[in-house]
Amino acid sequence: MLRGFRKLRIETERMALRPPIHSDFRVWAGLRSQSKDYLSRWEPSWAVDHLSRKAFTNRVYWAQRSVSGGSALPLFLVRRSDDALLGAITLDNIRRGPAQSGTLGYWTGQPFARQGYMREAITALVHYAFTQLDLSRIEAACLPENAASRGLLETSGFKYEGVAQSYLQIDGRWRTHVLYAALRSDRRGKTDAG
Repeated sequence: MLRGFRKLRIETERMALRPPIHSDFRVWAGLRSQSKDYLSRWEPSWAVDHLSRKAFTNRVYWAQRSVSGGSALPLFLVRRSDDALLGAITLDNIRRGPAQSGTLGYWTGQPFARQGYMREAITALVHYAFTQLDLSRIEAACLPENAASRGLLETSGFKYEGVAQSYLQIDGRWRTHVLYAALRSDRRGKTDAG
């Protein structure tokens, strides 16, 4: 079971991962706007009102419902030294029962890219998912040409599992993705033989 929305906080060496709150709107909209060209080729097309206060308010309410209902864990990456918003990471589509799995998604604002923040966040969230949420499998997908994201997943303990044709609409087109997963007890490639 997930902790209460207001108490949910995952600490890393440099950051706090916590759900979005209404007062994050201006800094979130500013970072997303500043990073639009950097992010748009890797993300679904933004709605006309993507950066509006109303859309952000809906995002916060969705986060509250998702955390309370145990279906997702949407978190902002906030640097502890200055409270700067760096990006976001979401463990979505949490499935219980025999699956015990979830799907990872993330973005980093352009000014904070390639500084190790997302690797730190992924490591912390995957650990939390395995130890606190009792999940067994975390899945992630990215575009084949997104070398930075592929490298990030691979150095964060995810292993390549295959290709999904026309997996998601990205930047207005159906795009094939490469699939990765991290397993709590990773036995891929291991056997009892020998």
